Amino acid sequence: MDLCGVIGKRQTRALTEIAGDDDLLGRFLVQTGCGPDALRRRITDPAFLGAVLDFILESDATVTRLALALDVPPGRLATARSLLPGATPEGSP
Repeated sequence: MDLCGVIGKRQTRALTEIAGDDDLLGRFLVQTGCGPDALRRRITDPAFLGAVLDFILESDATVTRLALALDVPPGRLATARSLLPGATPEGSP
């Protein structure tokens, strides 16, 4: 399976966690500008996967919560983000 496929499976699980929390879901939809149909269409788009990770990485609490739900070390979320389109080099604004 390719990298985006592996990340995509986890992102699908992450989106399920986000969707289960009204506050997180509301913030995610506003930030991405996506509605439910767009979410379903874009879930395999590497750039969209990057946007999902950007959203998660904005909050330490969200990182911790979703890392636990995905059963991955929190640092792996940042590593995954660095491998997707649109990532900024570490230390860049």
